[in-house]
Amino acid sequence: MSLEQAILEIVHALPPDKQREVFDYAPNLRTESTKKPPFRSIEGLWAHLGISLSGEEIDDNQREMWRNFPREDI
Repeated sequence: MSLEQAILEIVHALPPDKQREVFDYAPNLRTESTKKPPFRSIEGLWAHLGISLSGEEIDDNQREMWRNFPREDI
């Protein structure tokens, strides 16, 4: 049995009001699957700003940011 046939069997077993809900919702599924924006990398988001960070700079910034974070085990 194909997926399409399985879906049809499930829909046929539903009462008319629930079939209508499926019918009304189906276009939303199509729209959701086609409207996804393309993924943009972080580098791409700030490329026009001329910012260039090395991995070491990022690590240093993270250490500095979390340095005074309160800890419960101390």
